Amino acid sequence: MKMTMYIDDDLLNRVMAATGSTSKTKAIDLALREMDRRAELKRIATEGLGLSAEELKGAFDPASDRDATLRLAEKPVTYGRKSRSRR
Repeated sequence: MKMTMYIDDDLLNRVMAATGSTSKTKAIDLALREMDRRAELKRIATEGLGLSAEELKGAFDPASDRDATLRLAEKPVTYGRKSRSRR
């Protein structure tokens, strides 16, 4: 669909640079698709998937978590103040 609209040149140039788009049309199409994707994720986060906690656990494939072994091997991090030496 063709349309005429005002689009800020600096903004469009930044979007083109950030996305690597080679044309204004591609940059605008990508930006619109990204906004649509974010809106859908927001909707899903708000409404949920309609699955119970147990169903969600069953839907997760542990084999897809390649970093689980690395996380289990890490030492726990402790946060806090370092002790100060007394003079």
